[in-house]
Amino acid sequence: MASAKKLRLTLVRSTAHRLAAHKACVAGLGLRRMHHTVEVQDSPEVRGMVQKVSYLLKVEEV
Repeated sequence: MASAKKLRLTLVRSTAHRLAAHKACVAGLGLRRMHHTVEVQDSPEVRGMVQKVSYLLKVEEV
């Protein structure tokens, strides 16, 4: 079986002065600071979080 798809997420804009729900989404995705990059499993739940804060992120499919 092929490995599950992943997304590479990079925080490119600050979470300062953002809605609490948006800050929570960023934290839930595992991003801690500017230019921090994480790889997460591609799932509907993660896609929803990414869509909510897409203006803060750079998203790449791995």
